[in-house]
Amino acid sequence: MRMLFLCTGNSCRSQMAEGWAKALKAADIEAHSAGVEPKGLHPLAVKVMAEAGVDISRQQSKHVRVLKDIPFDYVVTVCDHARESCPLFPGKAVIVHRGFEDPAAAKGTDEEVLAVFRRARDQIRDFVAGLPGTLTEGLRA
Repeated sequence: MRMLFLCTGNSCRSQMAEGWAKALKAADIEAHSAGVEPKGLHPLAVKVMAEAGVDISRQQSKHVRVLKDIPFDYVVTVCDHARESCPLFPGKAVIVHRGFEDPAAAKGTDEEVLAVFRRARDQIRDFVAGLPGTLTEGLRA
C-alpha cells in the first residue's frame, strides 16, 4: 500500500509519520511524506524520533508536487491547512484526515517544547501502529 503523509511544512508531523511507517509497517506500507509549503526537516523532530529509536535524519522535506506521479492508495493529511490545501491526486487515492498538534508552534522552555514534540511523536506512533485500521477513523467525504 502506497501512503503519503501530508502537512503544511513537511518538517515535523508528516516526517514523523513517514519515519514511524518505515519503522513499524515497512512490510505493508510504502511511506512518503511531503508538504504544501515545505520548510525543511525540524531538528527537534529528528531528536525526539531518535529518542524512540527511529532515525529520520536522512529524510528530506519536499513539496507535494514532486510526488504527483506516484499512484498513492492513501493520502493522510496530518494538519488542517494541508487538509484544506490538499491537491487532487490522480487515480484511486483515498484522502484521510488525522490532525495532530503542531509541535513546531510550541512555545515555552526548551523542556516544555520538547514535551510537545514527544507528545506528537507518541500520538503519531499510535496512529501509524494501528494502520490500516486507523485510516477509517478519519475518512474525508
